[in-house]
Amino acid sequence: MNGISLLATLGQVGTPNPLLWIVLLVAGVVVLVVILVVAQFFNLWLQAFMAGANVTMWSLIGMRLRKVDSRQIVLSKISAIQAGLSLTTEQLESHYLSGGRVPNVVRAMIAAHRANIDLPWDRGAAIDLAGRDVLDAVQTSVNPKVIDVPNAAAGRQTIDGVAKDGIQLKVKARVTVRTNIPRLIQGATEETIVARVGEGIVTSIGTALDYKHVLEHPDTISKTVLAKGLDSGTAFEILSIDIADIDVGENIGAKLQADQAESNKRFFQAEAEKRRALAIAQAEENKALAQLNRAKVIEAEAQIPLAMAEAFRSGNMGIMDYYRMKNIQADTSMRETIGSTSGNDETKGNTPSTV
Repeated sequence: MNGISLLATLGQVGTPNPLLWIVLLVAGVVVLVVILVVAQFFNLWLQAFMAGANVTMWSLIGMRLRKVDSRQIVLSKISAIQAGLSLTTEQLESHYLSGGRVPNVVRAMIAAHRANIDLPWDRGAAIDLAGRDVLDAVQTSVNPKVIDVPNAAAGRQTIDGVAKDGIQLKVKARVTVRTNIPRLIQGATEETIVARVGEGIVTSIGTALDYKHVLEHPDTISKTVLAKGLDSGTAFEILSIDIADIDVGENIGAKLQADQAESNKRFFQAEAEKRRALAIAQAEENKALAQLNRAKVIEAEAQIPLAMAEAFRSGNMGIMDYYRMKNIQADTSMRETIGSTSGNDETKGNTPSTV
C-alpha cells in the first residue's frame, strides 16, 4: 500500500515533490558508487577469499584511501598464507607505508621457511628497511657464495706478500661465505671480508721463513687465515678459504739491499764532495790570507825609505851607516844565492844517472 501511495503521489498532476526527487537521485548515485567500488575490488577480494587470506572489502577500500598498492598487499598475503606463514594485512601495509619492499620480504620469508631458517617478519622487515636485500641474503645463506680475493673490479689482480727470505709471492684466493642473518643489519659487507682475508694472507706469507715452504704447502695460508676469525662483526660466516693461484714474484730482499747500497754510495759521495769543497774553500781562504799578509809586508817595506829619510834629517843616521847597511844586504843576498846554487848541485848529484 505504501508503494501504491507513493506512485499515486508521484502521479498526481500539478503537485510534484522536488525534495523527494532529490533524495531518490542522491540514493541512486550512492548505490551506483557502491556498485562501482565493489566491482573494482571484487576481483582482489574474491582471490583473497578463495585463498583464505581474510582480506575484507573495507580493508581494500582503506588501502585505496591510504594510497597503498592493494594488489601488491593482497598477492603478497596470498603467497604467505599458501606457504604456511601467518602474516596480517596490517603488517604488510605498515611495511609498505615505511618504504619497504613487501614482495621481496615475503619471498625471503617463504624461502627461509622452506630452508628451515629462522626469519621472523620483524627481522626481515628491519633488514629490508636497512637497505639490504633480504631475499639475496636468504639465498646466500642457503646457497653459499664465493668471493674472489682480491676483487678484480678494485684494480688489483693478486695479493702480494714477502717471505722472510725476501722473495715475493703473488696469491689469488677464493672465500666461500654464507649470510649470517642475525648479524645482517649491523654487520660489515663483502669489502671487509676481502680486506681482512688479504691482510691475513700478507701476514701469513710474511711469517714464513722460506718461500719454498709456502709453495709446497699453500694450505698453511688458508689454515692460518681461517683461524683468525675474520668473519667477526661481519654479515657473513666464512666457510672456507682456498688458494686458487700462487706465483713467485721479484726478489724484494735483494732489490732493497741494492737500493740501500746505492743510497749509501750516494751518501758517501755527497760527504766526499762536501769535504773536497770545504778543502778548496779553505785553500782559497789561505791564499787570500797570504795575499793580505804580503800586502802588509809590502806596506811595511814602503815605510823603510821614509824612516831612513827621517833618520838622515834628524842626524840619527849618517852616510856611512847607509853604505854599511847596503853592504850587509848585498852580502846576505850573495850568501842566499850561493846557498840555493849549492843546494841544486847536491840535488843533481844525488840523482842517479841512467846509461
